[in-house]
Amino acid sequence: MTDIAVPRPIDRMLALPGLDIVARLALASPFLISGVVKLVDFGGATAEVTGLGLEPAGLIAAAVILTQLGGSALFLTRRTCWLGAGILAVFTVMATLLAHPFWMFEGPDRGRQTATFFEHAAIVGGLAVAAVFVNSRRGQL
Repeated sequence: MTDIAVPRPIDRMLALPGLDIVARLALASPFLISGVVKLVDFGGATAEVTGLGLEPAGLIAAAVILTQLGGSALFLTRRTCWLGAGILAVFTVMATLLAHPFWMFEGPDRGRQTATFFEHAAIVGGLAVAAVFVNSRRGQL
């Protein structure tokens, strides 16, 4: 089977300077926004952790904020993109298993939880793909 050539306009777009950082920023945006919101409303972040049955809620909320903001910062650099991607992926897997156990729901709630669960799985895949591309010879998305 022969490779299908990338159309020239698409190849030019993919080679645009800065596209890789814009794509990684888009992928990191849910973590950045969530981390900032939790930092600004630490009481709300603590209540969210408590709602999941986790203790000590304050310490866990602080760890979540550090993970989201620190992992995002690492992910946005070329040198440590792989590390940030790994941190955010592990966090996403853990948080998804805790917050979206679709198998425990019935009816429409099960459908919503299932969709959210697999949306988060897609984010984990996107983080992995971004790390692979940043560390590839081409070095860009």
